[in-house]
Amino acid sequence: MVFWVFGYGSLVWNPGFEYDEKVIGFIKDYRRVFDVACIDHRGTPEHPARTCSLEHQEGAICWGAAYSVGGGPERERLAMEYLERRECEYDAKTLVNFYKEGDFSDEPSLTGVIVFTSTPDKESNKYYLGPAPVEDMASQIATAFGPCGNNRDYLFLLEKAMFDIGHEDDYVIELANEVRNVLGIVGKGIPRDKKLTGPTHIPLKSHIPTIQLHPLPEAIAMDS
Repeated sequence: MVFWVFGYGSLVWNPGFEYDEKVIGFIKDYRRVFDVACIDHRGTPEHPARTCSLEHQEGAICWGAAYSVGGGPERERLAMEYLERRECEYDAKTLVNFYKEGDFSDEPSLTGVIVFTSTPDKESNKYYLGPAPVEDMASQIATAFGPCGNNRDYLFLLEKAMFDIGHEDDYVIELANEVRNVLGIVGKGIPRDKKLTGPTHIPLKSHIPTIQLHPLPEAIAMDS
């Protein structure tokens, strides 16, 4: 029996498991947010990273990639076990409808697609950080790092991945530009004909700590 899983974060560019088909498309009534703590991939328990989750919002759409996994129970079990380890900060699996790019039907292309989500409740979900001002999130993302690398690189890679599939996320761009402001590298993002949108004029707040850049460890397949 084949299952489908929808990726909206690092799964877009780094699935890390064997799959049969990758399809670009979107889900409805969800938007991407950076409200989940990552303490074992791009951050640590002392200095958690911020990675993206989904927030329900009527009328919103979230672009990403859906992957199919088949080939028998053993192959499917291995893929799901890998995903559950990798997405351990996400406490729920939600079933969603998926709409394939270029399919203009009002009916979903796929139903019952699995997506890993996070319950937005700090009492029941220890990994839920909740929203914060963009400049505060940017300071956290600019400085956090863990076994899989720097939190900022996760954000920049997501920005690039969405650019590569032709469906940029304005919120991701805004947050990435604010991180560049913190790091002092505005204008050194993704090469493109147009300038990156989002705020680029916000001065560095005096309460933001001095940035210490850490070398990126060798990449490994698992990410969050």
